[in-house]
Amino acid sequence: MQKPLKRKERLQLGLLKLGEIAALANVLPSHIRYYSNLGLLIVADKTQGEYRLFKKDETLARFALIEQMKASGKTLDNIVNELNGASPQADGQRDVTGGA
Repeated sequence: MQKPLKRKERLQLGLLKLGEIAALANVLPSHIRYYSNLGLLIVADKTQGEYRLFKKDETLARFALIEQMKASGKTLDNIVNELNGASPQADGQRDVTGGA
């Protein structure tokens, strides 16, 4: 079993908890959690207590790209499809826009 990382070690590796990423992105943690659940933001690891850890630079860059795509008028379905390279419905995932 891998020894759990202490906060200082985690930060040196650039791994942040969901709430820490949300604070840097200036959004609620639920926003990051939702994008993570859709597969748009990648969980790099989890703590011993099952807290999600994200790579700081990679996650913030990806979040900015998603927000830019939304601002250009793309739906979350389109963004999921474009960034993940597969149709959400083809993978059995639900329609994230609330449509049928």
